[in-house]
Amino acid sequence: MKFASRKRSRFWSLLAAMGALALIVAACGPEADDDVADDPAEDPVEDPAEDETDEAPDEPAAEIEGDIEMARATWDTEYILAEIYYQLFEELGYDVTHPENNELGAELFYQALDQGDVDFWANGWFPLHTPFVEETASVALVGDMIPAGGFQGYLIDKATADEYGIESIEQIAEDPELQALFDFQGDGRADLVGCDAGWGCFEAIEQHFEDEGLGDSIEHVSAQYSVLMADTIARFERGEPVFYYTWTPNWTVGALVPGEDVVWIEAPTHPDGEDPVDGVEGCVNDPCDIGWTANDIKATANQDFLDANPAAAALLEAIEIPLADVAAQNLLMNEGEDSQSDIERHAQEWIEDNRDLVDQWLDAARAAA
Repeated sequence: MKFASRKRSRFWSLLAAMGALALIVAACGPEADDDVADDPAEDPVEDPAEDETDEAPDEPAAEIEGDIEMARATWDTEYILAEIYYQLFEELGYDVTHPENNELGAELFYQALDQGDVDFWANGWFPLHTPFVEETASVALVGDMIPAGGFQGYLIDKATADEYGIESIEQIAEDPELQALFDFQGDGRADLVGCDAGWGCFEAIEQHFEDEGLGDSIEHVSAQYSVLMADTIARFERGEPVFYYTWTPNWTVGALVPGEDVVWIEAPTHPDGEDPVDGVEGCVNDPCDIGWTANDIKATANQDFLDANPAAAALLEAIEIPLADVAAQNLLMNEGEDSQSDIERHAQEWIEDNRDLVDQWLDAARAAA
């Protein structure tokens, strides 16, 4: 089952080069006759100007080789991005450590990247990850893989939002009755399913709670996100209220659909707050004061690695992957195609379904080498 939203037809161009070799007979002076000119014993003299018109043979393509220490993020919604990058760099000619062997949270990754222990990953979120790179000297943001692809915020189930008129996280923080609705741990506070420690969103949620004093009435529940969300979905299916953080691209958006199952609630006092966003599907208001900046998802690399590997730098600059394709693959994972072999197959299928574009990226990388 292919997940790509864009299909491209393959076509092949056949190029034929035709050349003519003109043989010019040397002139023998005014007394020479036609018999002399036609004598096969006479060696033809080639005009040097003709040689200049001959096309020079193509330069051989530069051989691309070297080792790459690649990492990937701990959030499985972007395993597919890492796998696509891995397969493209292998096809280009590099010997790449599989990113599964360097799975890191954001904070640890940027430390390792700055120190040169890893070369790059495909999972940078900016401005969310900006605090991790502000004090680094060797971290570079490369390309524009998914501009504004990282939308994020807080959601609750639509039934509870409609029944109690809940539109913002502040309402929950200020009303003990609403807090009790979402208290599945029984400690008197609403429970927000949040992010793993070490993720950028974990730090942002903690900062929001600290700045607004939300921790007295709402607990940021942090553990392995996929496990927590599986429990959240089970509670929703039992008809219980749910309260959680999520982002796009993410399989949770397919499992609990904004506007149908759940709604985005507003967070107008979030420290990352921007102007309200128009047309957010499933938000309680339009425009939606979600309080989070839409993030650009892009590759992040060690600058010394980029300087030493112009082909790699060119490929990182070129790659673009549609958000819809990532979301479709995430849904396949949620439906059970979530093994490493499944993810590798999904990446192979995406590359072949986009082969014409991929070949353009690889050609640009080879030219840079």
